[in-house]
Amino acid sequence: MSLPSEQNWLVLQNLIIDLTKKGYEIPNGINPEMGLIRSSISSYKRDPSHPELINGLAKAEMALNNIQGTLLTIAEEEGENYVDYWLDLLKQVMKGEELFEFARSRSKFLVNTPPGLTTGKINLKVPLAEERVQEIAEWNGLIIEFEDDMTVQLHGDQEDLKTGLKEMGSFFLDD
Repeated sequence: MSLPSEQNWLVLQNLIIDLTKKGYEIPNGINPEMGLIRSSISSYKRDPSHPELINGLAKAEMALNNIQGTLLTIAEEEGENYVDYWLDLLKQVMKGEELFEFARSRSKFLVNTPPGLTTGKINLKVPLAEERVQEIAEWNGLIIEFEDDMTVQLHGDQEDLKTGLKEMGSFFLDD
């Protein structure tokens, strides 16, 4: 199921693409902000009960409204029919209609990642001694998950995660 904010994002993304094809210059900050908004929406979908993610979605929706205003102002150069077409799509989205499908990401998000923590994933060339990895994880206050003998996921505060990964760096040196 798609969220209205997802559909709004998709309509605006398609408008950006169409305006760019028509030769209009999109203001510099819009594309990076659209990326952040998409991340906020995806994060919210993973855990819609987490207060920080709810606030993030609300901020993303406000940013979408600002971007929408900017893009529709640019679209006015194409004429009234062009603007009406895009406004009609946005109205359909507000009614909860699903107009577009979010492209499937090649990235895989962890379903049970604790909210507010940073995640790191290590893909190894050779299996590690599990005890040593667990020792480093415990010492740095990290949650560790072994997907298999070659893949390790670590969750924790960003600084603790960086420290733990640096300590594990010696495992990757060639002999």
